[in-house]
Amino acid sequence: MFARLRSDIQCILDRDPAARSGWEVLTCYPGLHALLFHRWGHWCWTHGLKWLGRFISHLSRWLTGIEIHPGAKIGQRVFIDHGMGVVIGETAEVGDGCTIYHGVTLGGTSLYKGTKRHPTLGRDVVVSAGAKVLGGFEVGDGAQIGSNAVGIKPVPAGATAVGIPARIIPSKEGESADVTAPEKKFTAYGITQDDDPLSQAMKGLIDNASSQEHQIALLWQAIEKLSSGQTSAGCVPGDAAREEHFEAAKLNQLVGK
Repeated sequence: MFARLRSDIQCILDRDPAARSGWEVLTCYPGLHALLFHRWGHWCWTHGLKWLGRFISHLSRWLTGIEIHPGAKIGQRVFIDHGMGVVIGETAEVGDGCTIYHGVTLGGTSLYKGTKRHPTLGRDVVVSAGAKVLGGFEVGDGAQIGSNAVGIKPVPAGATAVGIPARIIPSKEGESADVTAPEKKFTAYGITQDDDPLSQAMKGLIDNASSQEHQIALLWQAIEKLSSGQTSAGCVPGDAAREEHFEAAKLNQLVGK
């Protein structure tokens, strides 16, 4: 028990730059307290003491602001940062090394008892502040759920899900897929560069429009050269775009690229 507690404290020291000492983590971090309460409640739940397990969960919610159903399965080195408003349902499973921020809900969409109603998080998953993961599906190892996202479908390993409903951004080739790599960088709040699929789509449209304007300008310049020695007038209209005016760099800056 004490070895696991030391592991939990160390994972918080590793991931939270505000944590200054193990004593501070032990006494001042409600996420750690909620996990300790959950272990007692989960033991009661799995040994037939259902009411006692629920009561411990209720007491933990009152003291920490974090509600974890005693039937939920929580792995090792899980860090619930800040924690206020976190709700983890009965059939939810949280893998080793996961990070869950405040306002997160691991909820269910089914009313049928005895079914898998809540999500399963793989190892090293980051669920950012305010995110809602709803349903009995899996979130793969190393995946990230962006702040305030609403996930209603599976997320592949190493991918990022953002938006309402959450849109899946696949992991980049050679990155994120190997979540067991010892040098894997922790990403606070699930935020990484180039994560917004809408801004990626906008960037693609901007680049395409810029390329088309460039090609059109080259065509008009070529036509003007070819018609310069001819006597026929009107080959090149007066409003022909011989120069580029499309401000691609400025537009890309506006969409955050």
